[in-house]
Parts: sequence; structure tokens; C-alpha cells
Amino acid sequence: MSRRPASPESEQIARRAYGSFAERYDAAAPTKPHNALYERPASLSLLGDVAGLDVVDAGCGSGICTEKLARSGARVRAFDVTPEMLDLARKRCAGLDVDIREGDLGKPLDWLSSDSADAILCSLALDYVEDLKPVFAEFHRIARPGGHLVFSMGHPMRDWADLRARGDANYFATNLWGLHWGGFGLPKPYVESYRRPLQDILNGLADAGWRLDRFVEPLPVAQMEAADPVHFEELNFSPAFICVRAIK
Repeated sequence: MSRRPASPESEQIARRAYGSFAERYDAAAPTKPHNALYERPASLSLLGDVAGLDVVDAGCGSGICTEKLARSGARVRAFDVTPEMLDLARKRCAGLDVDIREGDLGKPLDWLSSDSADAILCSLALDYVEDLKPVFAEFHRIARPGGHLVFSMGHPMRDWADLRARGDANYFATNLWGLHWGGFGLPKPYVESYRRPLQDILNGLADAGWRLDRFVEPLPVAQMEAADPVHFEELNFSPAFICVRAIK
């Protein structure tokens, strides 16, 4: 585990990390309790009914949510920065109304037209971006008036309470930290992400023109108690993620 100041050389941290264990992630994440019984239900619930909508899945990974959105009747445009993940997403979504391509959240989304999306989902991908303001601005550009943005991230206070993430950093600073993840087999993948104060997330959202509609610190679904009782109890005591819905 480590913590160090954020720096421009860290722009591709998600690509480096997930490229190293993409197939193992894809095999575990559909049923892994933190994903399937905690974050994903909360985020998709905020998104609501997507039938007949144009939806962007930003940072789609191996296409788990992409497939769910398409099978729920959405026309989906999905992108991710990791080629290995994109290969898996294309296999998972073969035959569905989905366009999948490589794209970096840290750069302009040039292939997506302005006012072209009814909804945008960004599930656990923004933690790998150092500066959120340009991302929120691009999301605002591509959303139609009245369109929704739903995103999830690591809970800033959960990370702050973890000495591995905090180190000697000031809460009000953005810092990059990493650790070896369990739950995805061996060797344990080393994953870095950015920790930042809550005000930077919400103010960056507002500065880009979004209106906060719903802020959720999710609880695990009931089925998690049998699947993973230790984390079920932990997450009922202290949240690991935040889930946010905003409206243009």
C-alpha cells in the first residue's frame, strides 16, 4: 500500500491497473458482493427506467452495466480507457444495441455530440481521474436538457478514515494512493486511485452546470448478508461509496 501526491504522470492509472487483471475482474465483478449487491443496485436505481433512451456508459469496464442497460431497452454508447476491458465488453454485448469504443475520461469526448444523451452512467470510474471539472463539463455538454448524470465513487470520508489512504496528507488535498486488491485472485492487483474532499466533487458538479438531484450513501441489499456477512455488517455501519444523481 502507498500514498503519494497526485501528478500528471498518473493519467493512465486505470489502464495500467485493469489491463493487468481484466479477465479476472470480468469473472468476479458480476457477482462480487461489493459490486453486485451494493454499488451497482444503488447506481442503477438512481438511473431508473432507461427503455428507449440514449445512454452513455462512461468508463464501462468489461461492459457489465452496458449489457444491463441495453437489455433494459436503452441505446448505449460505451467507452473505456483499457483495451483489454473493451475486448471483454464487446464479447458480452455482442448482438445488442451498443456502440463500444476506446475513450479517456481525462480527455474531451469528441466523438459524442452535444445534447445527444438522455442519461449518463459513470460507475466507479471517476476515482481514476485527477481533475473532475473537465469531465463534468463534458458530461454536461453531451447531455440533453433535462438529462440525468448518475455516478458513483469511493466515499471521501471512508478513504480518509483509512490510514493507508490518508497517510500524512491534508483532507483538503487531492492525493493518489494505491493498495493490492483482494477478491480478484492472485497475484493481487495493485490499483491506484485519487482521494479528494467531498466539496471538490459536489462543487465541481455544480460549476459545470449540473443540479444535484439525489445524494446516496448506499446500504447493501439484503442478499449480501448471506453472501458476505462480514462486509454486510461493515457496510451497514459505514458506507464505502457515494452515488449521485444530477440533472442538466
